[in-house]
Amino acid sequence: MSPKTRRERRNHDDSFKAKVALAAIKEDLTLNELATKFEVHPNQIRQWKAQFLANAASVFSGNKEDQQEIQKLRQERELLHQQIGQQTMDIAFLKKNLMKLNLL
Repeated sequence: MSPKTRRERRNHDDSFKAKVALAAIKEDLTLNELATKFEVHPNQIRQWKAQFLANAASVFSGNKEDQQEIQKLRQERELLHQQIGQQTMDIAFLKKNLMKLNLL
């Protein structure tokens, strides 16, 4: 008996997975034909297709965490602008009163 040689695990990049998933969605070829064409197991194509379809809506909605972070930063910026405005008014008030007292 000869020991079976194991095939080395391949890592496919995201663009390749998307290309295969889109080909599977088109259904021009069967899964077996796609598997032969792209040299990927049919089950792997099925999984990529399911992932692609499950996450398709995120393309249009954007990342929720990023949107929350942006909103948080906008609120922080608004607060800082208010503080700058208040400090500007305080400085103007102090200058005016120091001039009246001839201390400036």
